[in-house]
Amino acid sequence: MNGAVLVALAATIGNFLQGWDNATIAGAVVYIKKELTLDASVEGLVVAMSLIGATLVTTCSGPISDSFGRRPMLILSSMFYFLSGLIMLWSPNVYVLLIARLLDGFGIGLAVTLVPLYISETAPSEIRGSLNTLPQFTGSGGMFLAYCMIFGMSLMTSPSWRLMLGVLSVPSLIYFVLTVLYLPESPRWLVSKGRMLEAKQVLQKLRGMEDVSGEMALLVESSAVGGEP
Repeated sequence: MNGAVLVALAATIGNFLQGWDNATIAGAVVYIKKELTLDASVEGLVVAMSLIGATLVTTCSGPISDSFGRRPMLILSSMFYFLSGLIMLWSPNVYVLLIARLLDGFGIGLAVTLVPLYISETAPSEIRGSLNTLPQFTGSGGMFLAYCMIFGMSLMTSPSWRLMLGVLSVPSLIYFVLTVLYLPESPRWLVSKGRMLEAKQVLQKLRGMEDVSGEMALLVESSAVGGEP
């Protein structure tokens, strides 16, 4: 059970990064507008671009994750976060910034749609509901910490909006490492693809026990009744 909790905590870093991004752009946009002399419409587009990217991704993230798995999509989410952070740190003009914000939105869209699903498919039934509160909690925590960072940076002589936004690449790199090296594939998804041995091994790791035959039987039954999750 401890394995499932740690896996859920690692996965919800994606939601932490969403909250972090929401807070940093709220503080950084004041300095972006001043340096790049943006009018109100472009300023709004800079803020909204991540939401546009997230909306685009959420329309297709379900079918794609059904085909390729939950874990690869979470890895892709961390890569979008990391790449967008680096580009925002460099952004020489508003056009590059808009592209970076769009990539950031792709990462957000994958995280907010797939992390709750991933937790539901890896957590034991008795704590599944509790663990599914973690995405909201970590998202709020990310916002709080980012606002604290923005406040501290705003006290500097020359606050850098590029640094405010680019710091995103640091926690996203941690997220990438965890998704690649620590997060297993969803056992439910593995069962839906007929990869029973892998599903059993993942369940044994998550539950910390050898005998997972009962849960395996439930996964096989639900997959047969409902088709692919």
